[in-house]
Amino acid sequence: MPRSSNAPDSAGRWTVARQVSQFTLAGIVAVVIVGLATAVASRHVGEREAVVDARTKTLAKAQGLVEPVVRDGLLTGNPAAARKVGAVVQRDVLDDQLIRVKIWNRDGTIVYSDEPRLIGSRYTLAPDDLAALDGGVIKADVSDLSKPENRFERTYGKLLEVYLPIRAPNGQRLLFEGYFRYSAVSSSGARIWRSFAPISLGALVALELVQLPLAWSLARRLRQRQREREGLLQRAIDASDTERRHIAADIHDGVVQNLVGVAFTLGGAARRDDVQPETAQLLGESANEVRVSVKALRSLLVEIYPPNLFDEGLVPALTDLLARASGRGIVTTLDDEGLTGSPPAAVSGLLYRAAQEALRNVLAHADATTVTMRVSDDDRIATLEVIDDGVGFDPAQLPSRAREGHFGLHGLTDLVGDAGGRLSVESAPGAGTTVRVEVPFT
Repeated sequence: MPRSSNAPDSAGRWTVARQVSQFTLAGIVAVVIVGLATAVASRHVGEREAVVDARTKTLAKAQGLVEPVVRDGLLTGNPAAARKVGAVVQRDVLDDQLIRVKIWNRDGTIVYSDEPRLIGSRYTLAPDDLAALDGGVIKADVSDLSKPENRFERTYGKLLEVYLPIRAPNGQRLLFEGYFRYSAVSSSGARIWRSFAPISLGALVALELVQLPLAWSLARRLRQRQREREGLLQRAIDASDTERRHIAADIHDGVVQNLVGVAFTLGGAARRDDVQPETAQLLGESANEVRVSVKALRSLLVEIYPPNLFDEGLVPALTDLLARASGRGIVTTLDDEGLTGSPPAAVSGLLYRAAQEALRNVLAHADATTVTMRVSDDDRIATLEVIDDGVGFDPAQLPSRAREGHFGLHGLTDLVGDAGGRLSVESAPGAGTTVRVEVPFT
């Protein structure tokens, strides 16, 4: 049945649309990935900036507000000294983010806290605390709320503690600890993300929109080149078929007819009464040899241009092809149950050539006892398998055999590839050989 003239254009537009859709989907995935990466990076940047801000705020409040009101009496538990520090802490230090203050002596005694139940308690200072106290540096860490000294902060959830040394009037160093809500740290990352996410994601989306027309144009050009390539391939196959048909006709109408005439003449001469018996026998044998040659030529003509391939279809042509192997004593099987229809002429011709080459190799090299051909089609892809139980070989030897002049399979691979298909060979020494050819409908 001839195809509708609109079918290639519809298929082409569908192919272009599918390619552009794939490009668009890849762009969307890229935007999502970049967005997630940006969100993670901004979160880290925001948390880092929030920690720096907490350290700066703690330094300013500890050394600028609390240290000036610390008296030596705070170290000995003087209530008046503790009230003086507490007044400053409650008025100027604590806020929505900084929710707890502790001041430690070096021996681990809490000399002041806005939580009165902690004052006078003694705990072991961690090595980092002592390092900050002795080194005069400011440090920040996530609070370990499992420690007993942090039991009153557990209701606040995750906290960031910042600690640094301050000095009493007598010169003794105390460790100042401020506890910040960690939600403030997290919100800083979200704030940074919101500040530049619209710009970065917007730029990516704009880039995607700009590239879509270019992708559509490139896909259309690619499809046009593919159609041109398919047309060239079809013309090459048609030209090859035409040339094969001409060669087959010339041989049949010329050499074959001449040889038939020679065989007829030789046979007639052998039957003449005036011919010596020895000569008659020689003429008869010559006539038989000529008839054998005529038969061989006719078999060759079928291989060059099988008339039943295009008249009757692929299956009858393959059946005739397998008959040659059956004549050699090989058990042959043709399985066409997977063939739902008749492949296009170009596809049928290519599959037939593949079957010819595979069967030629079986007869020449495989020493097989059985050959099975399977032909099928699925989703507009025709498949041919030629399976033998012969001696097999190492497929890695195919390139070297092609360099030595055995380029049948190599040339067939190129021909199948030009048609958009694929040829594969599975074999191993002693395990037989399977040649598989897949060709899409054009």
